[in-house]
Amino acid sequence: MIEDPLAGLSLFVNVARRRSFTAAAKAMGVSPSAASQAITALERRLAVRLLQRTTRSVGLTEAGARFLARLEPALGDVRSAFETLEGLRDRPAGTLRLDVSRAACRRFVEPRLAEFLAAYPDIRLDVVVEDGLSDIVASGCDAGIRLGESLDREMVAVPIGGDERIAVVGSPSYFAARGKPKHPRELHAHACIEYRRVTAGSVYRWEFTEDGKDFEVEVHGRVVCSDAQLMTRAAVDGVGLAYLLESMVEEELASRALVRVLGDFCPPFAGYFLYYPSRAHVAPKLRALIDFLRPRPGRRRPKAPAQGPKTSPKKPRIASHER
Repeated sequence: MIEDPLAGLSLFVNVARRRSFTAAAKAMGVSPSAASQAITALERRLAVRLLQRTTRSVGLTEAGARFLARLEPALGDVRSAFETLEGLRDRPAGTLRLDVSRAACRRFVEPRLAEFLAAYPDIRLDVVVEDGLSDIVASGCDAGIRLGESLDREMVAVPIGGDERIAVVGSPSYFAARGKPKHPRELHAHACIEYRRVTAGSVYRWEFTEDGKDFEVEVHGRVVCSDAQLMTRAAVDGVGLAYLLESMVEEELASRALVRVLGDFCPPFAGYFLYYPSRAHVAPKLRALIDFLRPRPGRRRPKAPAQGPKTSPKKPRIASHER
């Protein structure tokens, strides 16, 4: 007995076109008796006779002819849908929806967008850029890009950017006027550009490490913001000290527009990851992006724009402006 209702519908179309249970059953790989039972079950469900049967011939009833006229195109659409899935299963194609922070977008998406699209012409990118943490499953995203410390343990995470490190920076003119702090606890005597966490809404307390132990320092200044580029510009203009990722102010440090202090209290931590919910049935379009972003020998590490501070791995806090 054929239980699948779609199989019963396909069988009905085959019988109607061939005018033969035997020929239709052979085409679908079932016995003539199973085919007859399937059609009988379909007619019972629909409460209408679809086929007229005699020992010599099979014909359509009026209801059967009308049903066939509507059903055949619909089944064609269903078959096309399955064929589309087959194609997506075997090649990188379809819409790839990503959730990324502004910093991750500038660092990993913007500089390589054209290259990725050229390499995979059948992929369409839908990029959601937001700094607050979101549930990528609930939002219908295939993957996201965030700092490793912010990721749920249930996510599969692929490193794409190497380790990161915090830099406390200020301009030469600022240090000429105010001097350089030797220890994070001296920051209370300095003008600091405060960072307001996007998700929590509170002002971030700068985090440091000394002798393997983490500690926080509450800083103060005349500027509070949640935009990393503004923080960088303010620091360059001598407004105060900023707490940023080292890799994101490389150019300013190299040109001496900014000078780093308190480096001994800022050890490396896990950097950016591309993350997604499950290892099972990774779509070719997502696999293509993973392979594309995964660091390879000889590939230059992307330059990162300024962003807010990190989260200490020992404290489940929302500190970065990408949260």
